[in-house]
Amino acid sequence: MKLVFPGGEHVPVELADGAVSVGNAADCRIVIKGDGVAAHHCEIVLQTGRASVRPLDANAPTVLNGRQVSAETPIKDGDLLVLGRVGVSIVGERKAAAAPAKAESAQDDRTRVRAALPRFLLRGVSGATLGKTYAVTDNAVIGRQPDCDLPIPAEEVSRHHARLKVTPDGVLVEDMGSANGTYINDKRVQSGLLKAGEELRLDTVRFLLITPGMDAKQQSAAARPSEPEAKKAAGGSSGMLIVIGVIVAAVVAAALHFAGVF
Repeated sequence: MKLVFPGGEHVPVELADGAVSVGNAADCRIVIKGDGVAAHHCEIVLQTGRASVRPLDANAPTVLNGRQVSAETPIKDGDLLVLGRVGVSIVGERKAAAAPAKAESAQDDRTRVRAALPRFLLRGVSGATLGKTYAVTDNAVIGRQPDCDLPIPAEEVSRHHARLKVTPDGVLVEDMGSANGTYINDKRVQSGLLKAGEELRLDTVRFLLITPGMDAKQQSAAARPSEPEAKKAAGGSSGMLIVIGVIVAAVVAAALHFAGVF
């Protein structure tokens, strides 16, 4: 079995029995410097002819055939792995062709398929998803059930909460009849467009939509409360101080009155 990198990020790697670490750290067996690849991203394990992928970093999505995996998962010939923004094709052992010349011609005529890499990521900013990153694939379902494309282990999230569709401008979010609602920037929606830097909320579970090119500063700025919310919070604090001041003044005036000062 062999790992082939369609984008040329690494030379093909022939797998042998054992575990092969993949990431951008120098101590990895396969070192990849592509966007979104973590220091120790995943392991490819081959045992007695059976292969599997094991994610190593919950903050760095490992996507198998369009679905993010969170535990050791079998892989086979023809599968496509996506690590951050790097595609990896799984190629099994192929029998030698009876007519090598014809086989070579057929290979030359074959259309090269471009790896489908995720354009958007959801970064958890609260609850059970805090600090975790999920690759958004087209037509993905997010919910509590394990069979969802993006399974979220939180009781307030419905079994099949919402469907995500990737568009050139962002992610179209469609509520699937959830019990507690789907919100974009704190506005409840049945269907709405979520843009990079905006917040998706499933009841109390919150996510930030980011792109692989957004740096930490941009993500932090996008996660800050909006200006109206900040003013509202500040106004609430000022109002509380005024109320407290009025109460204190009334108590002092009453004490002076009973003391006969006025």
